Amino acid sequence: MDHIFSVRRKPPKGIDSFYLLDNSLICTISSTNVIAFTTNTKIEENNIRTYGSHVYVADLNTPWLAHRVYSSPHLVTVLQWDFTAELLLLADECGHIRIYKSKDHLLNDWQLFSETSLDGEHILAAAFFHSGKKICLNLEKKESSSYTEKFQNVKFSCSVKKFGSRPCNGALILTTTGMLAAILLPHPTSQSQSMIVATESLAATRIQIKTADICYGKNGHFLLAVSNGETSTPIQCFNVAVTKGDEKCNIISQSLPSFFLSDDGKDIDHFKNIKAYISHIKWVMREDADSLVVAACYDGGSYLQAWELHEKTFPVHELLAGSEPKYYNTVIWQYQSNFQHNHKVVSLATSKLTILNNVSSNYIVAAFADNSIHCLNRDSLKILASTSLHIVPANDEPLYRKPRTIPDILHIDMSWLGNILLVIDVDGFVHMFKLLPQIDNLIPLSVPYATTILEYCLITGLDWLDLLLVLRPTMLDALCDRLTESFNKQTPATQQFFYLQYLCIKTSLYRLSSQGHNKAIDLTLFLMLQSISTAFKSLLRPSETSSHEKSPADSLTSVINEGQGDVDKVLMNLEAKEFTVEPYTLQSLQQLIQWVADLALNLLVKLPDSRPTAMKPYELVKDVKALNTLREMLVLIRIWGLLRPACLPVFTKSDATLDVLSLLFRLLSRLIQNVNEPDDLLIDECLLLPSQVQIQPLQQQSNRVVLASPQLAQQILPLQLEFQNEPDCLASNNDLYGGQTVDSIRHLYLGRCPRVVKQCVRCGGSAGTVPVTRTAAIRAWDQRWSRSCQCGGLWRMQVYS
Repeated sequence: MDHIFSVRRKPPKGIDSFYLLDNSLICTISSTNVIAFTTNTKIEENNIRTYGSHVYVADLNTPWLAHRVYSSPHLVTVLQWDFTAELLLLADECGHIRIYKSKDHLLNDWQLFSETSLDGEHILAAAFFHSGKKICLNLEKKESSSYTEKFQNVKFSCSVKKFGSRPCNGALILTTTGMLAAILLPHPTSQSQSMIVATESLAATRIQIKTADICYGKNGHFLLAVSNGETSTPIQCFNVAVTKGDEKCNIISQSLPSFFLSDDGKDIDHFKNIKAYISHIKWVMREDADSLVVAACYDGGSYLQAWELHEKTFPVHELLAGSEPKYYNTVIWQYQSNFQHNHKVVSLATSKLTILNNVSSNYIVAAFADNSIHCLNRDSLKILASTSLHIVPANDEPLYRKPRTIPDILHIDMSWLGNILLVIDVDGFVHMFKLLPQIDNLIPLSVPYATTILEYCLITGLDWLDLLLVLRPTMLDALCDRLTESFNKQTPATQQFFYLQYLCIKTSLYRLSSQGHNKAIDLTLFLMLQSISTAFKSLLRPSETSSHEKSPADSLTSVINEGQGDVDKVLMNLEAKEFTVEPYTLQSLQQLIQWVADLALNLLVKLPDSRPTAMKPYELVKDVKALNTLREMLVLIRIWGLLRPACLPVFTKSDATLDVLSLLFRLLSRLIQNVNEPDDLLIDECLLLPSQVQIQPLQQQSNRVVLASPQLAQQILPLQLEFQNEPDCLASNNDLYGGQTVDSIRHLYLGRCPRVVKQCVRCGGSAGTVPVTRTAAIRAWDQRWSRSCQCGGLWRMQVYS
């Protein structure tokens, strides 16, 4: 459990800042590894005048770039992400519930999506409705090479169904007075509908609740465990179902078996004598859980107890059973194990995701008042690993702030893949720790386990950044090879479906390696080439007289595979009508067409420097699939140039009669015949290219300062970071920067110092915010990247003064 980083705030101003310490800060991590946390003063103005409850979000790759979403004079008690990480629910001690959504998918621009209020209610817990999608690793076929056999869809019902059994979006809210509220959210694209709110009592009568937790049942219901904090009263469990009618929703709550914390064989008055109180309740799993962990604190320390639901058979009394004995089955709570510590529990964290279905593989993380963090086995509560949070005072921190009489750790949360632990302390500092693997947590992180997790992310679409942050540099080459080998064993249909996501994962792995910079660039170029190829082919429409057995794109691929080296002869074997596109549309694609031609030139110029090596690293110039895709694009450009000459790429040539497109196609056709050992004549022609045509270098992203970089492995951990300040120690020297900012999506020059750009938080790529020619084709291209960058990273608006 290594301490990776700490993000601190600027020292507060004034003697009164000592009283700004609070014990109600919370944090949470989304499925896209975006963190949300609260502070009691603004990060930008750390003084008494900004005292309140402020909610910030930041990407885990750049945690120092925090953006304030909301500020409230009331204490925010609940932060909850939905499964897609698009919605963030905030609830406070006065009953105000606000749901925010990022505007135009920008990480640092949020807008209010919906709000409601339960006046006078203290919100204690909340959970978004389950979508009904659940994919788990099949333990019996864990070693299978096929993704469809290795990962299986588990039968799981969505929480609320609407017309057509589609999942409904919304949230379930629980208050300290035992009130349940169900919120049904309108569709994001709908403007007329408003949210539907229904309330109901959790129990037969309203009860006081001090701590609670919510998990999802496999039949679409919710499981709630609640306690009023007293050990003399039982920990109650409820089955809650939410149904949707025409314009309303209904809540049905049913009691389940409950248990007393003292029913573990000890003296029944033991907890009463030591004046213990129940401080935390957590379901061991978030989905279909049958186990609870309960924390009880007292002046001398705390107890952690694990309880599990078991099915038990009871005989029916002979007066009711008749002549033959009868039995009935029921479920009861059974005590499992106990863990005792000499300090109070301050926070608990359990797994959000069940990678292995119904297998005791997850663990529990507990933080205590002495700043110790223990990773415990979910069944036996034995310590698997432990660490402590050591806060190093800043040099300019006032002396009166250094002694502490209250707990430093306030809240912890686990990432969805279970690789890292997020910690927030009493000063609003954010810390990150490395965790044990969720599967086989008795051994360190291994290449087979990391490969399985990356494959799981490939299938489910989950973000894998938290895994990148805990990988050892020595694992990267073996991990890339194993992932490539596994992917190549899939069926062609499976490979085609997941290919772009697979390229994104491999590119992110190469970016972690100090020797993988060129490989990452090549894969990024290939990813863009694949995307442009898909966009161009989607414009093709078969003619009425053509054969319907093959689409125009399939016909083009078949002709390209014949190996013809003359582009004009290739055109003779194609149906011209099938490749006709409106001239206005072609003109709007000129910047993409130019990029394809520049890529072909740059690859051929690099060919003389490419030498065969024993390790055979990935090079785009040796990828036959990429070269054939490039040849297909050159054929399309040739055809479209006949329809609209203005859309052709522009070249600066030494000989005005030189046909550059024909030359590029001929050289690429010769190259694919033997990519590993090209003939000397081809090498000579490639050497002559710079003297025949001016080569425009492909601009790469500017220097990026992120955690997931080769520089992280060279630092002494934990890193000491500061909000709103980029750390110099993580600056990369490999990325090229030619002084011009280039739009990595539209491939346009944005100028030397553009005032406003969109910037990716993962790869550092930039994109313009001013719309260009709005044809249907270019609009579809822009919308393809509106949600995220080509590498999968989120966008944030960057303003330069």
